[in-house]
Amino acid sequence: MAEQPKEIIVQGIGVSPGVVVAKAFLLTTEDDRFVEREIAPDEIPREVARFEDALIETRRQIHEIQQKVSTAIGQENAGIFDAHLLVVDDRAFVEEVIRGLNAQHRNVEAVLHDVAERYADALARIEDDYLRERAADVRDVTRRILRNLSGKSRSEILETEEPCVVVANDLAPSETATMDKEKVVAFATDLGSPTSHTAIMARALGIPAIVGLHDVSVRVSEGDEVLVDGSKGVFIVHPSRERLDRYGQEVENRKHIESELARLKDESAETRDGYMVLLSANIERPEDVNSIEAYGAQGVGLFRSEFLYLSRENLPNEEEQYSVYDEVARRLAPDPVIIRTIDLGGDKFLSHMRTAPEMNPFMGWRAIRFCLAQPDIFKTQLRAILRASVSENVKIMYPMVSSADEVIQANALLEEAKDELRSEGGRFNEDVDVGVMIEVPSAALIADLLAPHVKFFSIGTNDLVQYTLAVDRVNERIAYLYRPTHPAILKLIKNTIDIGHEHGIWTGICGEMAGNPLMVPLLMGLGADEFSVSPSLVPMVKDVIRNLRYAQAEELAAKALASESPKEVLDLCRDLTQEIAPEIIQLIE
Repeated sequence: MAEQPKEIIVQGIGVSPGVVVAKAFLLTTEDDRFVEREIAPDEIPREVARFEDALIETRRQIHEIQQKVSTAIGQENAGIFDAHLLVVDDRAFVEEVIRGLNAQHRNVEAVLHDVAERYADALARIEDDYLRERAADVRDVTRRILRNLSGKSRSEILETEEPCVVVANDLAPSETATMDKEKVVAFATDLGSPTSHTAIMARALGIPAIVGLHDVSVRVSEGDEVLVDGSKGVFIVHPSRERLDRYGQEVENRKHIESELARLKDESAETRDGYMVLLSANIERPEDVNSIEAYGAQGVGLFRSEFLYLSRENLPNEEEQYSVYDEVARRLAPDPVIIRTIDLGGDKFLSHMRTAPEMNPFMGWRAIRFCLAQPDIFKTQLRAILRASVSENVKIMYPMVSSADEVIQANALLEEAKDELRSEGGRFNEDVDVGVMIEVPSAALIADLLAPHVKFFSIGTNDLVQYTLAVDRVNERIAYLYRPTHPAILKLIKNTIDIGHEHGIWTGICGEMAGNPLMVPLLMGLGADEFSVSPSLVPMVKDVIRNLRYAQAEELAAKALASESPKEVLDLCRDLTQEIAPEIIQLIE
């Protein structure tokens, strides 16, 4: 009888709850590390054949990309890939790799990498700008060849026959968004933090996930049995029979609590003493409406429309966008549907738009800045949203606003879009509500200047915390500094809500704080009117609200605002949740 492999336990950051046991599927990236190994002389022909096959596949992929780019944005832009083809077809380059195989007796990945780096370094030292830029082309093509040598691409996950846990160094949000939940039952990554967009997508999809595992992608082998505890952030390779039994009992307890919470589906988000808030959902795709209906949310508080733009080779046209917005609005009417205009940038970018790399993309050319600089793209989206507004439950929200000027400019483009539709005889809601996201400290501090131009505020706590505390929210090494209960954050939230109320406009919370059951009483006590959370979190949030008295929330907020310690505030939040809803503590801890 084969000996049971030793357990390997890795602690990461749990970002989407749930427990799963399945086989590991290692997902490579173009930047993944390769393994260097020695080869015997009789292995050289096989390595040469692998190299030539990878070159053929790379050439095919580049031609395919060229064709798609040419169709989408013109032949001139497709020409940028001619330099990539020159690398693949450079016989001197290819023959140097083959000579290296014969001389060094190392695998082709190692030899190719060394040859490519020599070429790229030599080009980078040349004074001529054009030739110096070719260094990047050499490295890009080499990464593609290395990926093809691995024999596995990211699309291969679609071909797996049994449920699996995807293990990777990192995942792009668009990749997470397109995962097939029937095949991908969980994922685990070396990089990431609780508020990275990949983590947010995992919660939205209801897929258990752990990030910040550092080197798990090189510690696990393809096909290993792994256990993912997305609540505790524990990743276990080769779990023992005793551990599987123990987790099995925990899963049963969790299922019992969740079945009880499911009974709240049609109940309102109302405290025991009659204080009611709107509990909406964050969504990315039209099919997420099914989750809204299943979990009992009331409309959409944040439609992340940028996911319509990702994982495709061209921009969605007005008709495509209108079809999506209209479908969601009609299905959920009369409940509100707040559509956030595209928030591209940071870790969400268009694959076919060549933009200069930025040192800090999260604070760069993104969101409303991108939209105002690309008025044609922006107005196409505004026209589509306006047309969908005939359902009279659609609202528009601008992201990452930092000044009143941006809102004024955006509203001017909105009026232009209205004028165009009127001249064409198009129908739309003339009084469609416009709001802004408060996620930059400057916006929170000038809420009084923004209020006259909008009908509502929605506080995006993820970025507000990141920018206020100077903590990169996708950097797991400083994740411990990301503290939503920091006094500065609480004061900015309170200031925004109070100013909104003074101007007769409501304020919602659509960041991850809103979906954290521990934080909900605190945010209610600060005066929040609406919460928008991942659909799967709605039952937990609703349970806390329905077991709370508003007076308790106000008392908690007063103590929090008087505290100088983020940990003390978090402890106060946990103690209150333990008192009013101990079943929620069981679920999240």
